[in-house]
Amino acid sequence: MMFGRFLVSLLVIALPRLGAQATGRTPPLTIGRLHYDGGGDWYANPSSLPNLLAAIHDRTTIPVAPREVAVRLTDPELWDVAFLHVTGHGNIHWSDEDLKILRRWLLQGGFLHVDDNYGLDASFRREIKALFPDRPLVEVPLDHPIYHLIYDFPAGVPKIHEHDGKPAQGFGIFVNGRLVVYYTYQCDLGDGWEDEAVHHDPPAKHEAALRMGVNLFAYAVGYGGG
Repeated sequence: MMFGRFLVSLLVIALPRLGAQATGRTPPLTIGRLHYDGGGDWYANPSSLPNLLAAIHDRTTIPVAPREVAVRLTDPELWDVAFLHVTGHGNIHWSDEDLKILRRWLLQGGFLHVDDNYGLDASFRREIKALFPDRPLVEVPLDHPIYHLIYDFPAGVPKIHEHDGKPAQGFGIFVNGRLVVYYTYQCDLGDGWEDEAVHHDPPAKHEAALRMGVNLFAYAVGYGGG
């Protein structure tokens, strides 16, 4: 990828909190919001990612931009992001070309976070099976760095919204020991990242969602290990 996980790790650990404007050398990192086909609302939760990026900026030394970028898998800008976020309530579809590109992006260091916003589950499981037919989704063990890298989540991913009343779960796909896909199910992290006035979530849930998001982004860019 155009940025190396190792180089990013060195940057964010060695420097104080300095954005690109201050250093004059390294552009700020950001989150890619995946614009996918299939009819699902890929643009859901518009305030979620700016709020998460603000939390990352305020709580870590990672130099981040104030807003996410919307990217398709065929866009050259895909290769400028380390963290790709997918959400929505409906159908998601990846073409054969999309699958080929996404698989290569992941194998070269990318990290995909898919957040079921209630309605995405069936189509995502279909598409991820096409992406990695030889690697099933497995529940991510509770001792994995995503649950402990900056904030501690000994019980795993926090549950923000009820959905079907099932417990929140974090599933993943590992390649050579690295978590490349993380799927939050029955959780709704993205809703928790939104402006508090949108869903009127209790402050504790909003804070838990942001903390989990900070952990995910930190893991994706190689901050503090992982």
